Amino acid sequence: MNTRLSFLLDGAEVPFTPGQSVIQAALAAGRYIPHLCYHPEFTPHGSCKLCTVRADGRPAAACTLPARAGLQVDSETEELRALRRTLVQMLFAEGNHFCPSCEKSGNCVLQSLGYDLEVHTAGFRHFFLDRPVDASHPDILLDFNRCVLCRLCVRASEEVDGKGVFYLGGRGVQRRLLVSSESGRLADTDIAVTDKAVEVCPVGVILRKHVGFAVPIGRRRYDVKPLRERALEDAPRGEEGTHG
Repeated sequence: MNTRLSFLLDGAEVPFTPGQSVIQAALAAGRYIPHLCYHPEFTPHGSCKLCTVRADGRPAAACTLPARAGLQVDSETEELRALRRTLVQMLFAEGNHFCPSCEKSGNCVLQSLGYDLEVHTAGFRHFFLDRPVDASHPDILLDFNRCVLCRLCVRASEEVDGKGVFYLGGRGVQRRLLVSSESGRLADTDIAVTDKAVEVCPVGVILRKHVGFAVPIGRRRYDVKPLRERALEDAPRGEEGTHG
């Protein structure tokens, strides 16, 4: 007789299959854990720390934490919500995220996280980045001033597109998104507007040209449904959820 494997998330039982992470199992079971750099199609990276939980009393990133039987996980505590609010505030302050003038508004994961966590101000002095925008490609625009270093475009370009168009370079506050071409220009790569790397950016860094502000307010992705609902809809179910 097979025994169902499960762990506890905020006191509720969550089933899992071997190989799943805590966040994969939680989302598949309809339990939302806030996240930004996690994507169900790619190898988890654990860079943003927004999915931090307490597992058996110790902090851990839910996207890289393997699910195991009997594990006790806390996520919806005021301590963790405060941590996540601070992380989101830091991301807003570290980049040029001016939502009313950004064409990603309404489709932006960072913006939607801010709403979900009730972040009303950045809380920190803004950096006001001034990095050159790359408009060299005929169909794609890069605004590096909004990058949150989630590595989603890097992973998508490597794991799905098989092109390796993007990478992160530099250290500390100088770490930034770069283009893998001798010139450093996007036009000198083999990226296509249909690539997965163009689709997955959670903020307004990678933008398609010629379609700006095409979707009116009220019909955008997170206008129609909030982030929590979208994340649960997008979560793989069954055997698909074992990836990573």
